[in-house]
Amino acid sequence: MLHDRVLVRADGAEGERRSSGGILIPATAQVSHRLAWAQVVAVGQNVRTVEAGDRVLYDPDERAEVEVRGVEYVLLRERDIHAVAAERLGDTDGATGLYL
Repeated sequence: MLHDRVLVRADGAEGERRSSGGILIPATAQVSHRLAWAQVVAVGQNVRTVEAGDRVLYDPDERAEVEVRGVEYVLLRERDIHAVAAERLGDTDGATGLYL
């Protein structure tokens, strides 16, 4: 990876999903604006806030998709990441493990 780029693998398919009450929501349902979680696979040399293995929250509308060896990934700029969830961030008292 080069510069400020982050390569991530999306957590779930963008198809059907279930609500917390168990209701099936079809892929064609209109949702206002929804962010998505992904697992960081690789980072460029200028990335300072995330590391490989972290989970990040990003806007699916602002992404570039790439396929490497049959696996689909999303290519982001570091500034397009809205939050980071990582075990290494959870050692502070009362912290959620997320930062914006």
